[in-house]
Amino acid sequence: MPLSNSDRFGRFVESRAPLAAAAEWRPVLPRRKGVTKHKLLTDLIIADVEAEILKPGTRMPTHRDLAHALKVSVQTVSISYKEAERRGFLRGEVGRGTFVRDRVTERAERFMLDRSPGQTADLSIIRAVYTEAHERASRQAMARLGDGDNSAFMRPCRPIAGLDRHRTAARSWLRGLGVEAEAERVLITNGAAHGLFLAVASVVHPGDLVLTENLTDHGIIGLASLLGFTLRGLPTDTQGILPEAFEAACAAGGVKALVLIPSLGNPTSHVAGAERRREIADIAARYGIFVIEDEVYKPLLDEPLPSIAQMLPELGFFATSMTKSVMTGLRVGYLVVPPAYSIRVGSIMRVTSWSATNLPAEIASLWIEDGTAQALVDLQRQEARARQAIVAQVLGDIVASSHPLSLCAWLKVPPRWTEEGLVRALAQRAIAVTPSDPFVAGEVRPGGIRICLGGRLSHAALAETLASVRATFEQLPPVFDARLIA
Repeated sequence: MPLSNSDRFGRFVESRAPLAAAAEWRPVLPRRKGVTKHKLLTDLIIADVEAEILKPGTRMPTHRDLAHALKVSVQTVSISYKEAERRGFLRGEVGRGTFVRDRVTERAERFMLDRSPGQTADLSIIRAVYTEAHERASRQAMARLGDGDNSAFMRPCRPIAGLDRHRTAARSWLRGLGVEAEAERVLITNGAAHGLFLAVASVVHPGDLVLTENLTDHGIIGLASLLGFTLRGLPTDTQGILPEAFEAACAAGGVKALVLIPSLGNPTSHVAGAERRREIADIAARYGIFVIEDEVYKPLLDEPLPSIAQMLPELGFFATSMTKSVMTGLRVGYLVVPPAYSIRVGSIMRVTSWSATNLPAEIASLWIEDGTAQALVDLQRQEARARQAIVAQVLGDIVASSHPLSLCAWLKVPPRWTEEGLVRALAQRAIAVTPSDPFVAGEVRPGGIRICLGGRLSHAALAETLASVRATFEQLPPVFDARLIA
């Protein structure tokens, strides 16, 4: 039976062997009726990147060289490279060329375990602490919903921005975080990551320049690949982004937005003080820069700190959620948008998810109203303090940065170890951690290992696990993982 065109294409990709350099990469364009040459070339690039024939960081052939080799126009290659770049497989650098991109979401997945790996102590994902009190609260909420009339939140499919009752509860919760907003500016989202996507997608276009911390949550790095904007990391200190670095970048021109985590930033646990927040807001206002606050951890703070978005009513977005402070599985978020953006953001929500899910939003609203949400936040703070005390006691000077209310700690890499070597060595001891790679948004990769302290690990189990981490750090690495030191 003759092979179809798609089968031929699949066999062609499977038969190709990894190459040492892209200069050797000379694909053969298959013929597929009705498919443009630039589409065929784009498909080949993506297939070879995914098959690791084209490895991350490799320089691609120049537009002209590849066009000559394939006997196509330079414009065909340019269109193909641009599309592969938009989809996150390539990156262009002015004056240097086009390179295969190390796709952030894939890098993150190598170090973050989504499912329970048996006996592995998973310190690789930031999650809220889960105790018997959380279990009781969730069971009571389910029982309460089961006994009531659920039609008010199970039947509607509008409004897209969220039911009026849920937005009222959201406004009450936001008020405790220093944000006052009219109901029409508040959207119910499926967590803070959803809110962050909606905010960024509403103001940022492909090719725009967006600023963030030099080490930041991998979510915004992944969005840069997805939405095709340029992300630049700025230097930080213990309070986050340095105002002088932010102002210098704005003065240089071309900046569209700043995305930052002012409270307990991931992975370094920095907290921006009130004055730092005002400085950032003043600079953004002077240059007309949008500021998107990812404040998923702010409910854990026990000190009142102002919102940068609140200081920028026409330019500020504020995203938060229940997932890190109340309960991991309660994927409910609240997004506050500038007055002019309510309709636009609502339209993006409609085409991506229609609306947030009403059932979790109903549970969150009930818990805000009856005080359960605040009680669980208080418990989370208590647990964070206890776990950070264990970190300080067991790891001591190994800790590079942390905070008493943070759900993670950032560790120093011993001089003779590589990050990847430590990850492997700890994995052999059934401990999962995350190196710096998924968090790097700047040009420089500051070395470090992130450990997370939430989930269901008891204090005793956490102490035992951290003792194993310290013991590993104090060992000399195997020769194949050692970093050479003069």
